[in-house]
Amino acid sequence: MNIGVVGVNHNLAPINVREAVSFTDTKKIEAINILLDSEIDEIVILSTCNRSEIYISGENIQQKVDEVANFYKDYFGVKDIEQYLFKKTNLEAIQHLFDVTAGLDSLVVGEDQILGQVKDAHEFCMKLGATKKVFNKLFRDAVTTSKEIKTITKISQQPLSISYIGVKLLKEKIGSLEGKNALIVGLGKMNLLTLNHLEEEKIKNIYVANRNIEKTKAIQSKFKNIIPIEYSDRHKVIEEKSIDIIVSATASPHLVIRYDEMPKLDKKIYIMDIALPRDIDTKLNELDYVELYDIDDLKEIHDQNDIKRNELAQKAQEIISVKIDEFVEWLDLTFMDPTIQSLNSKCIEIKEDTLDCIYRKIDLNQREKKIIEKMLGSALKRVIREPIMNLKQVKNKGQREEYIKVIEDLFEI
Repeated sequence: MNIGVVGVNHNLAPINVREAVSFTDTKKIEAINILLDSEIDEIVILSTCNRSEIYISGENIQQKVDEVANFYKDYFGVKDIEQYLFKKTNLEAIQHLFDVTAGLDSLVVGEDQILGQVKDAHEFCMKLGATKKVFNKLFRDAVTTSKEIKTITKISQQPLSISYIGVKLLKEKIGSLEGKNALIVGLGKMNLLTLNHLEEEKIKNIYVANRNIEKTKAIQSKFKNIIPIEYSDRHKVIEEKSIDIIVSATASPHLVIRYDEMPKLDKKIYIMDIALPRDIDTKLNELDYVELYDIDDLKEIHDQNDIKRNELAQKAQEIISVKIDEFVEWLDLTFMDPTIQSLNSKCIEIKEDTLDCIYRKIDLNQREKKIIEKMLGSALKRVIREPIMNLKQVKNKGQREEYIKVIEDLFEI
């Protein structure tokens, strides 16, 4: 089968480790080039706030998985990274991908965002030529299956995104968000969800600092309490507008709220950092008027819908099991591809030799030549079509391999 995955995720590694091994697009490109040069056939790198995973395919998969584990150590230089890495091969690796894509391995079971992240990761690597037939089929199947699960189980309709849990945690700490002032830094998918949840809590004003202020202005009609501010004013507005909570979720590789720029306040401020790498300077924890939370703090939140989601997750696993069986069956049949291609090449060779002989003995016009070429090609395809179809119907792998060997011997291909 020769499929594997290596990486770290929220199940095994704390946020500082995940942060240290996260991939920017530039690092993805560099890593892909390095790994392809080490005789790995296909690669997809999935890097999110909760995971950094490298999926590979190639011969001697166990050896290649070990090489990728060493790559993590050498490339990122994280001390003792081995204790946080997981390694899976073949069926376990395939199962892991399907679970991840369906949101079953997420901090928030069934969450929606990971589906798009897996799809984007595959498309990114496909454009670089890092994926071929097997991974293109595998990742598309995982995405399609995830969509089917969400349609059948409605698992994502339980409002349990990271943004939702973050807002609920802030509400729990403060008591009520009604009438409070919020500062939102960044306007990606996570903070667009945050805006929805804050409005549901009857927040007073939501100041939004995004590098592209026009993007903020474009959504003002959807959120009545939004007040766009210049990104450079994000520290200044904290004191001037009496901000009660901050939620930050950007893709910035640098800190966006800094300790040395934080104004001194005479009231408590609650900050939720749901970015990775983290947006907020952890030194802010030293200030007695700041309460800072990050993604790992959300693990401690338990919601009443967890039981329901776990029940739906069981149904999802039943769907995944069927889809994995179908993929494995398809993968088994791909081993026939070289034989089928060789048979087709043999037919083309016979066709060309036969036509050459006919044209030397009979004087034909272009129309007559095209008719003969078409008829001869069709006849030769008919000869091999039925044996190929019958071969594909053979379920026993050993018997199928025997038949392939017989075909190769008889046709000398």
